[in-house]
Amino acid sequence: MSTEVKALSAKPEPEIPRRPWHSNWRDYVVYIGFVVIFIAFAILLQDRGFLSSNNLLNILRQTAIVAIVAMAMSFVLSAGEIDLSVGAIAGLSSVVAGLVLMQYGLAAGIFAGLALGLVVGAINGTLTAYLNIPSFLVTLGMMGIARGVGMWVSGTAPVPIVDDTFVYVFGSGNIGPIPVLVVWVAILGTIAHLALRKTPFGRKVMSAGGNAVAARYSGINVRKIKFQVLLLTGVAASIAGMLYAGRLQSGRFQLGEGDELSVIAAVVLGGTSLFGGRGTVVGSIVGALLIGVINNGLILGGLDYSQQLIARGLLIILAVALGRSR
Repeated sequence: MSTEVKALSAKPEPEIPRRPWHSNWRDYVVYIGFVVIFIAFAILLQDRGFLSSNNLLNILRQTAIVAIVAMAMSFVLSAGEIDLSVGAIAGLSSVVAGLVLMQYGLAAGIFAGLALGLVVGAINGTLTAYLNIPSFLVTLGMMGIARGVGMWVSGTAPVPIVDDTFVYVFGSGNIGPIPVLVVWVAILGTIAHLALRKTPFGRKVMSAGGNAVAARYSGINVRKIKFQVLLLTGVAASIAGMLYAGRLQSGRFQLGEGDELSVIAAVVLGGTSLFGGRGTVVGSIVGALLIGVINNGLILGGLDYSQQLIARGLLIILAVALGRSR
């Protein structure tokens, strides 16, 4: 082979040029929307205390629990599945943790709350991954079951929580000026982001959701991945339930009701595809914050609960539309 032929064969392949950010602006819509809406409320509601430190901390507290569940939901949607039972699991976990805490102490209460999430998540994962029942139907049914069990074991009455340590760690405490809820989001958010972006598990989740057949031919156990992500949301929802219980100092079956809609909207607005193969934890957290800012602004603006529901519904429709366009 001549020197010229060798030189040609060693010539590097041309790099594929990256698209500028503005050519795919939908990837950044949650960040743009957050800034625009925050500035709009800051101007329109400046005389109602929107920018006060107390109000801003309230927004962080109110959105922290949704953000924690949204982190886990990012994995589920990226894997091409969905979990509608997270709100009901949160309510049931708060009740179970409260009842066990009252009878057997702090450690047993925390263990019971987490175990509840593990068991329900394992049931959802097994039915979806190994019995091939669509996750939409499985988790829709589990939503009703968890809500009913919560009503049954609590007698529809709140379960009081008087353990100061539990209340401090799960929701009501502060580390200096920073609410404990924000610390939970920072820690779990960092772990979830690294797991999705930097680990083989995260890459397998994306592959399983993007093209399950190709993932199987690549040696990925797609069933196992789908089981694991639904197990993950079960645990995240149980943590959310205990955070609700600690913040309100009581376990109630109603806690988390409707959160599944806010969580899915936050995740899809944040840039995770509703149809699998694409996900971002950071975007999901910002999406939860965006929803929190909107809810807070509507309350300060004098809108009643029914109007807030309408706004939330419109936001979900927008999120799904953007998900399809991505």
